[in-house]
Amino acid sequence: MQGTSRSSFQPVEAGAVLAGTMGVCGGVGTLAGWAAGNTGYGALAGVVVGLPAGVFAVYRRFKGYFS
Repeated sequence: MQGTSRSSFQPVEAGAVLAGTMGVCGGVGTLAGWAAGNTGYGALAGVVVGLPAGVFAVYRRFKGYFS
């Protein structure tokens, strides 16, 4: 009887999670900036918030791999 195999780390999936999270945050920031009157600053703020959010999302997704 074999134990459950450990899931492998997949860099493509980690990159997709990071890019997707940054894209969603950038889109929300753009919408907020559009409502406030400046889409460029809104998009910039969304991406600035999206980078740490994306890193956290990748960490949460793959936290069992590194321990």
